[in-house]
Amino acid sequence: MQISTLHLKGFRSYKDRKFEFKNGVNIIVGKNAQGKTNILEAIFFMIIGKSFRTSKDKEVINWTDDAGKIEGEFKKKYRDVKIEMFFSKIQAKAVKIDGISIKKLGQLLSTVNGVFFSPDELKLIKESPDERRRFMNIILCQTDRKYYYLLGRYEKVLQNRNKLLKTTKDFNVLKQTIYIWDKALCDYGKQIYAERQKLIDQLSPYVEKAGLYLSSGKETITLKYRSSFEGDDYALQMEKSLQENLEKDYKRGFTSVGIHRDEIDIYLNGTEVKSFGSQGQQRTVALALKLAELEIIKNRTGEEPLLLLDDVFSELDEERRKKLLKFTSKAQTIITCTEFDMQSDVNIIKI
Repeated sequence: MQISTLHLKGFRSYKDRKFEFKNGVNIIVGKNAQGKTNILEAIFFMIIGKSFRTSKDKEVINWTDDAGKIEGEFKKKYRDVKIEMFFSKIQAKAVKIDGISIKKLGQLLSTVNGVFFSPDELKLIKESPDERRRFMNIILCQTDRKYYYLLGRYEKVLQNRNKLLKTTKDFNVLKQTIYIWDKALCDYGKQIYAERQKLIDQLSPYVEKAGLYLSSGKETITLKYRSSFEGDDYALQMEKSLQENLEKDYKRGFTSVGIHRDEIDIYLNGTEVKSFGSQGQQRTVALALKLAELEIIKNRTGEEPLLLLDDVFSELDEERRKKLLKFTSKAQTIITCTEFDMQSDVNIIKI
C-alpha cells in the first residue's frame, strides 16, 4: 500500500498545497514549525479518522478559514482508493471514500492502514496504562472493524454504569438495577480481552526480533498482557468482582474493574523498562513496538501499511538510523526531519 498524492486545503498551516509521494522512503525536510508534522497528521487522519494531536476536529482548520479539506489518493494491492475529509467550524466532519459519503467512522477503518511514530511516543512506555491500551486499540481497530464496534459498545455501557453510580442516591436501589449493565460489561469485556491477548501473543515475537535488531543483539524485549481476569470463566470472574467492589465503586462514582484497567507489562532483559530502563532503552523499546505493529498489520491485512516517522532521526544515532531505514525498506515510509545528509536513495520533499 502507498499514498501517491495528498492535497491539503485550509488544513493547519496549509492554505492550498499538494504533495506527491513515491514508493520507498520519502523525506520531508524543513525547519521547525514549518508544518512537517501537519502532513503526517493529515495522512493519519485518513487512516483512523482522528488526529493524534487533538480530539477537537475544528482545531485542524487553518485559522483564516471557516472550513478545511484533506484529500488523499492511495494505491492498494488490488485497487486504488480516494479518501476525502471535510472539516467545518459549524458542522461535524464529513468523509467520502471514492466519492461516496460514509455515515459512520467505522466504515473508514481498514480502508488504508498505517503506523505513526514520533519522539512523543515515549509516553507509550513511560506514562499511564491508557497509552498502552490505546496502542492495542489502534492496531485492533485498524485490522478488525468488529473490534471497533465492540470497544464502542463496552465504552458506552461503562459510561452508563458510571452515570448510575454517580446519580443513584439509594444504594439498595442501585443493587437492584445495576446488574443489567454488569452483565453487558462482562460479556463485552470477555470478548475484548480475548482479542487483546491474541494480539499480544502475535506481537511478542516481532517485538523481540525488532529489539534485538535495533540493539545489535544486546537487548531482549518481552511483553505480558496483564488483566484482572482471564480464562474461559472470564465473565464470571468479572461479574463477581463487580459485585464485590460495588460499594467502593458507589462511593467513588466510577467502575474500578474491567478491561478499561488492563495493562501491558514490558521487560528489557527481564527488567521492567518503564521503571528501570534508561531513556535510550525506552526509546528503543518504543520504536521496536512500532516496528512490530507494522509487521502485525501487514500479516492481518495482507498489505504493507504506511510508516509515518515524525522527527525520529534527531533521537537516533547514525547506526540506528541506517538500521531503521533497512528494516522498513519494504514499506512506503514518510519521514520528517530538519536536515537529511545520509547517502540513500530517497525522495526528498522540501517544505
